[in-house]
Amino acid sequence: MSDIALRSATALAADIKAKRIGCGELLEACLARLERFNPTLNAVIWQDPEQARSRAREADAALARGEDWGPLMGLPTTIKESYDFAGAPTTWGQPNLADNLAATHAVATQRLLDAGAVIYGKTNVPIYLSDWQSFNALYGTTNNPWDPSRTPGGSSGGSAVALATGMSAVEIGSDIGASIRNPAHYCGVTGHKPTHGIVPLRGHSDHASLSHPDISVGGPLARHVGDLEAILDVIAGPDEIEAGGLRLDLPPPRATAFKDFRVAVMVGDPSVATDSEYQQKILDLAKELEKAGAKVSYDARPDLDSARAFWIYVRLLRALTVARLPDADRAVWVERAAALTPDQEGRFADVARAAVLSHRDWLDAHEEREEHRWAWHRFFQDWDVLLAPVGAGPAFPHDQTGERIHRTITVNGREENTTDQLFWAGFFGVVSLPSTVCPLPLHSSGLPLGLQIVGPQFGDRTTLALGRLIEEAFGGYRPPPGYAD
Repeated sequence: MSDIALRSATALAADIKAKRIGCGELLEACLARLERFNPTLNAVIWQDPEQARSRAREADAALARGEDWGPLMGLPTTIKESYDFAGAPTTWGQPNLADNLAATHAVATQRLLDAGAVIYGKTNVPIYLSDWQSFNALYGTTNNPWDPSRTPGGSSGGSAVALATGMSAVEIGSDIGASIRNPAHYCGVTGHKPTHGIVPLRGHSDHASLSHPDISVGGPLARHVGDLEAILDVIAGPDEIEAGGLRLDLPPPRATAFKDFRVAVMVGDPSVATDSEYQQKILDLAKELEKAGAKVSYDARPDLDSARAFWIYVRLLRALTVARLPDADRAVWVERAAALTPDQEGRFADVARAAVLSHRDWLDAHEEREEHRWAWHRFFQDWDVLLAPVGAGPAFPHDQTGERIHRTITVNGREENTTDQLFWAGFFGVVSLPSTVCPLPLHSSGLPLGLQIVGPQFGDRTTLALGRLIEEAFGGYRPPPGYAD
C-alpha cells in the first residue's frame, strides 16, 4: 500500500492490532518518507531510527504473544522539539542548548510511550517557540509542503509538516499563541488546543520548569479529527502530584448531529485584518451547517469588548514570554520599556510595558480576564460552539528579517503587522477555551485553510465532535501535491 503512511492513526492502530500491518513495516514506511522528503522540508531535526526499530520489533513480538500495549501501539511518532525525550536534545531552538540532552521523558511523552507509541524523532520549532514560522540558527528553516517558499506555521511547524507528508502518524505540540492551531491551518491537518491545564506540561521546558505556564497548553496534532480524540485521551489528565485528589472527566459532546448544534459564527473583528476569501469559506460552511439543521447565528457574541480582550491577552502573553527569555534578551525589553513616553501607544509599547509588568498590574489584568471568562461562560449557555478563523489568511512567504514585531504580511492587498493576527489565538486562548482546527476547502492560491471551532471551558469533546462531523460530511485532510504516494 503506497499510501499506508498517510492513513489515519486510528485506522493504522486497528490494522496493527488485527495484524494486517506490522509495527516494523509501518515504521519503515514512515522512515522511507522521511528519507525522501525531509531533506527539502526539514521538519524532523533529530532522529534515532535504530532505537525506534528495536521498539517496533518488541511491539510486533508482543502482539504475537497476544499483548496489547495500548491505543497507540506501534504507531510511528514524532514529538515537538520542546518536549523532553530521554537522550534527545531539548533546546527550543537555542544554539547554546545544543548539548542539553534530556535525562527523562516529559509527562506527555511518557504517556505516548505508555500507550504504545514508537517515538523516532523530534520536529522543528522557532527559537523560544515564539513565531508563526519555524526557523532557528541551530536547526535551520522548516518549509511548507504545499509551497516550500512559505512558512509551515509555528511554533509546532515541524509537527504539522511531519503529519501532512506521512513522516509521522502521531504528533504532540504546544500552544500559547496558536502554536498548534496555526501550523494545522497552514499545512492542511488537524489540531486541538485543549482547555488550559488538562494536559500536563512538566518536561516541556528549556530550563526544567515545574510550573504550568499561564495560557500555554499541550495538545495533539493529526491528519484526522478522530486521531485528535484518541491522542487527547492518552495525554490528558492530572499530573502525578495532583492525581491523588483530582481526576479529569470531560463531559460528552453537547450534540452529535448537525441538527442539534447551536453555532455562532465570527469571521472578522476590527482588531485584525482577515483575508476576505478565507472569511467567505467559513461563511459558506456555516450555510451548509444551516442546511443540515444547525441553529446558526452570525452576530452572537459574548458581552465583552474584543479590543480590550486582545489587549489583555497581549499583556499577559508578553509578561510570560519575555520573562522566560535569557537575561540578556529580557534586558533589551526592559531598556525599551524605560525609553517609552507615558503617552506612547501601539503593539510595540504594549509588549515593552508587559516586559516589566508588576505583580499588581498582572493581577489587575488577570482579574479583568476572569470577568471575560464569565462572559464566555454565559455565552456558551446559549451556544455550543463558535466558528472563527485561525489567522489572517493562508501561509505567508518566509520572512526572517529583523524582529517579528516589525514584520508585515499582505492581507487583502494591504500590508498588515504580522503579530496582529494573534487576535484569533488570544481572544479564545487567554480565557482557557478549547479549540479544534480542521481543514476547509483550499484557498484560490492552492494553499490550505483551517476552521477554528471554539467551545466552552472543558467542552473539548464538543468541538472535536463538530470537527469530526464536518470532516465526514465535507472532507478533511488531503495530501499536499506530490506527497500522495
